[in-house]
Amino acid sequence: MTFDPQRLGQSRSDLAEVLRDQRRRAGRTQTWLARRCNMSQTRVSNIESGKLTPSLVDVELILEALGTEAPVSAEARSLARVANTEWQDQWSSRRRGLDKKQNELARLESISTEFRFFLLSMITGLLATPDYVRASLADVPGDQSKTIAKKLERQRVLYDSAKSFTFLLTEQAVRWPLLPPLAMAVQLDRLVSVSRIPSVRLGVVPLGGHIPEKPLNTFTVYDRRLATVETGTGALLLRDHRDVTAYLRDFETYERHAIFGDECRGLLAEWASGFARRRT
Repeated sequence: MTFDPQRLGQSRSDLAEVLRDQRRRAGRTQTWLARRCNMSQTRVSNIESGKLTPSLVDVELILEALGTEAPVSAEARSLARVANTEWQDQWSSRRRGLDKKQNELARLESISTEFRFFLLSMITGLLATPDYVRASLADVPGDQSKTIAKKLERQRVLYDSAKSFTFLLTEQAVRWPLLPPLAMAVQLDRLVSVSRIPSVRLGVVPLGGHIPEKPLNTFTVYDRRLATVETGTGALLLRDHRDVTAYLRDFETYERHAIFGDECRGLLAEWASGFARRRT
């Protein structure tokens, strides 16, 4: 399926209209449908009014209960897939203020318990030193002090024992010289320190040897319900269980090529020493 960013916001209301129309054509009430689908009547009402985005499972249950014909079922499934996808372009985020984006991420982190980060080309904010955070925002015009402060504040979530984090960083992500050598050495020391936090599992995928996989994007999976995929101009938020499952499988594949624990810390220390020796 091709996603048109212009359509992502409209698809939920279109899906609501299709489902509402099919229920009425079938001569059924929301109460009857809720009972057949093991949902609350409030949930059915919110789906039909467009206030709530139904999952693919919700849509399948509703279509089956109503005996919807194949062409309409196909249309509804297609709309549900798009409705469970959100596009956040970087220009809109910048207009709203990147500190607002940090608030959204903090809320998402507060309600999630299991995190998987695949970092292809850069170190993520949760692992970054203040210098690295500032450098990552250097191309954004205006005063970004609030955004920097909130990025650093979010790092406290790593110490929440109720949560678990797995970070997979490619060698490129670790060694990309975003900062001068000494500052990069400090950043790699930070990775070593974070790797010792009980809730954190940090691994590096070295570029030596044979890696037949071909990763294209940095992505994060929150629990098993949301995957965010970063591009050069924004991020896709995917809630369709098929998309999330696909990224979970990708993560497991890359994880098999990563090194962890003392071996990982030894490699990070070696690279940090290399940066420190350069000094300038």
